[in-house]
Amino acid sequence: MGYVASLLQDGGIIPFCAVEKPPRLLYPELILRSCRSRTESDMKITQRVKKILANYESDNPGTKGNIARILMTGKLAGTGKMVILPVDQGFEHGPARSFAKNPAGYDPHYHYQLAIDAGLNAFAAPLGMLEAGADSYAGAIPTILKMNSSNSHSTNMDQTVHASVGDALRLGCSAIGFTIYPGSEDQFEMMEEFRELAEEAKSVGLAVVLWSYPRGGNLSKAGETAIDVCAYAAHLAAELGAHIIKVKPPTDHIEQDDARKVYEAENIDISTLSKRIKHVMQSSFAGRRLVVFSGGNARGTDGLLDEIRQIRDGGGSGAIIGRNSFQRPKEEALQLLDTIIKIYQGKT
Repeated sequence: MGYVASLLQDGGIIPFCAVEKPPRLLYPELILRSCRSRTESDMKITQRVKKILANYESDNPGTKGNIARILMTGKLAGTGKMVILPVDQGFEHGPARSFAKNPAGYDPHYHYQLAIDAGLNAFAAPLGMLEAGADSYAGAIPTILKMNSSNSHSTNMDQTVHASVGDALRLGCSAIGFTIYPGSEDQFEMMEEFRELAEEAKSVGLAVVLWSYPRGGNLSKAGETAIDVCAYAAHLAAELGAHIIKVKPPTDHIEQDDARKVYEAENIDISTLSKRIKHVMQSSFAGRRLVVFSGGNARGTDGLLDEIRQIRDGGGSGAIIGRNSFQRPKEEALQLLDTIIKIYQGKT
């Protein structure tokens, strides 16, 4: 019987930590440390996390376990909040634009270690970057396999699918990640691609993260982050079955005339970012879905931290911070991420 098959018993999967004689490992100390932390976390899942898991009523124990793993990892473990490091910018924008400011970032191991040292909940990246550190960092932090991407040479509002659910399982990922562009001419094909991958991922116990970024079609540039458009994007992601939704922080611009009439008639308060975040959460099944907000383009620390505070005050589930962290020297990045975590902990 093969090793993987030997883990199957009565239709279930024995936790890796329970296996008496696992195969020889190149990094046993990493795996043992991961096993200890996983076991302790599994025994101490907080009531807050249990309440979040209860919102995912159709999902199997494997998927709920992977959502819990993300929520029970790092400095924010058990709070129901999360900070995730995404590093797909090399694929999207090119290596120099992504990593030249901090050349250490050309090495995939740098990003794994940054996410671990910062005490983040998860690390998200495309196939090649996760493969480059999968063995060295096996079990050290939950990973999210970003399965589709665009690049700076393309003029189409579309993305290519470059990974599979099988890849996510092989790499030990907790979730798959996918991007859709609501509003683009290719939006429906992207949604159909996501549906197929999400169905497969859920069937094997993986969680599903959906980047919902409106663009293209009749949307103006300002409309990409308009409050009505962002709330709609989050709602679409929830309707498509995402467990964790990623959108951009919305502005007070209203793009659609028909939507403006409703916002005005119903006196929907969008006067501050925290109020707009609250409305996005309301649009995500009345807060029954986890919604994280992107950090956007690299910018000043004060502006970023003020935005994070307003996301927290509006009830957002957390942040997904890429260029604003990894383009800084490591010590500066760690300090920034620690401050962000403290904001979500209510300490600053």
